[in-house]
Amino acid sequence: MNTPVNPHVGMAPSPWIARFAHLVPAGARVLDLACGYGRHARFFAQRGAQVLAVDRDAAALATLAETPGIDILRADLEGELWPLGGQRFDAIVVSHYLHRPLFPDLRAALGPGGTLLYETFAQGNEAHGRPSNPDFLLRPGELLALAMAAPEALTVVAFEQGRVELGGRPAVVQRLAAVGPTRAWPTALDASPARREREGAPAVEVREGVHRAIGVKCAIFAGVNQC
Repeated sequence: MNTPVNPHVGMAPSPWIARFAHLVPAGARVLDLACGYGRHARFFAQRGAQVLAVDRDAAALATLAETPGIDILRADLEGELWPLGGQRFDAIVVSHYLHRPLFPDLRAALGPGGTLLYETFAQGNEAHGRPSNPDFLLRPGELLALAMAAPEALTVVAFEQGRVELGGRPAVVQRLAAVGPTRAWPTALDASPARREREGAPAVEVREGVHRAIGVKCAIFAGVNQC
């Protein structure tokens, strides 16, 4: 479950989200799903996006109410119908949240050239603490399957899965950056350390078992199934 106070992160944007933020142009309409206190909503609003921040926690959303560039929507994403109807977004951001029944709605809400930035915990994390419920842990390669789902596959820009240090403790995560099929190819990786530092994301180092394919980086860490 998404919680507004995550003990593993602060209010800085995720390094993964910040690294691939260049895939979301200024002026884009962005959905920050299960936003909590809105660290990513604030980040993209500061970059010139118009953000819809959605969460079930009214107190957390209230902290965003007067923030320029951010609209808020209180919704129980797991207890109600999809609250966004036929709305479509230029980008969808999901961090540390998983509710698999929403996957088709997320794909339907993403514009044809839109950006999907997703990261959350994965199987194997139960060995290190919460979340440990398999309902909230991605299966190996599951975000890739989401990107490849019908009706038309997204173009995967980057993918990682494996063990990392998060908030000073080990965790197992899965991360995806993908764009819609109408996005011009090739997509700029824009992965220079200097640029990532300017965007608030440290340089990403992958030390174990790296496999590279066209448009995809798949980081395989010890003990985690390969892509």
